[in-house]
Amino acid sequence: MDKVEQIKQLKADKNAVILAHYYVPPEVQAIADYIGNSFYLSKLACSLDNPVIVFCGVSFMGESAKLLNPDKTVLMPDATADCPMAHMVTEEVAKKAREEYDDLAVVCYINSTAEIKSWSDISVTSSNAVKIVSKLPEKNILFIPDRNLGHYVASQVPEKNFIYNEGYCPRHEFMSADEIRELKEAHPEAKILVHPECNPAIIDQADYIGSTSGIIHYAAEHTEYDEFIIGTVYGVIYTMQKERPDAAFYFPKTTPICINMAKVTLDKVIHVLETGENAVAMPPEAEARQAKVTLSRMLDLAL
Repeated sequence: MDKVEQIKQLKADKNAVILAHYYVPPEVQAIADYIGNSFYLSKLACSLDNPVIVFCGVSFMGESAKLLNPDKTVLMPDATADCPMAHMVTEEVAKKAREEYDDLAVVCYINSTAEIKSWSDISVTSSNAVKIVSKLPEKNILFIPDRNLGHYVASQVPEKNFIYNEGYCPRHEFMSADEIRELKEAHPEAKILVHPECNPAIIDQADYIGSTSGIIHYAAEHTEYDEFIIGTVYGVIYTMQKERPDAAFYFPKTTPICINMAKVTLDKVIHVLETGENAVAMPPEAEARQAKVTLSRMLDLAL
C-alpha cells in the first residue's frame, strides 16, 4: 500500500478530515480534503462533522481550529511547525495603546498565538481585514502583529487612525524588490500579484494585492493574461497551476519557501493518524474563552 492509499485508509478508520494551507508542499495539498487560506479553513473547521481534524499548516492554525472546535481532536503533523510572526507582539504594546487611546480596537491578524488573540478585540485575515476594520465603530486601530498588512489595510480604510506594531513575516518582509523588478523586465506583459504581508517596495510594484486565495482567484479569473509574477510563498503554485495550466507563473530568484510549512510531509500525516500524537491542547480557560471571542467576532463581521 502506498502512502496515499495508507492515508485514505487511516482517514476512513478514524473518521478524520485533512485540511491543508496553500503553503504546505504540493504532495500534501494533493491528499487534503480541503485546501485554503486561514479564513476559509477557520470557517470550514466549524462546519465539519469529523471528530478528528488533521491540520496541515502551522501552530496558530491548529490553535484556531481547536478554539472553534473544542470537542474535536486537532492533530498537527509537525508540532514544531510554527509561524515566527505569530509571536511578534507583547501584551505591553496593547496595554500602552489602550492607555493612550480611548476609542481603540486591538485588531489581531489571525497569524498569532491564542494568547495574543486573548487580549485583542477581534481577529482578521488578509482576505477580510479591510472589510472588518471598515465595519468597526472605533476610530483608532492597533493592528497586530504584522506591520505590512497593517499599513495595507490603513491605505484602504483612510478614515481610521492606525497604530502599528513591528511584526512581520520573514518570507514576505525579506522578499527582494529588485528580483521582482528583474522579473518584470524579463516578462513585461506579466501581471504582478502580491500578498499584503510583503514589504512596501514590493507592494508599490503590484498590479494586484490580496490574500493567497485572492491571488489564486485573480490569476484564474483573468484569462486575458497568461503570465504572472507572484509575490508570496511558493506553495501557491500547486493550486495556481491546477486553475490555470495554460499560464506561466514566475517567482523571485530567491524562492520564498516557508520553512515551517515545508516541515509537513506525508509521512508525518500518516504518523499522527496512526498514533494520535501532536494533538492541540486547549489554552487555559480564560485565555481560550477570550481568544474564541475574537475569532467568533471575525466570523460574524466577515459575513
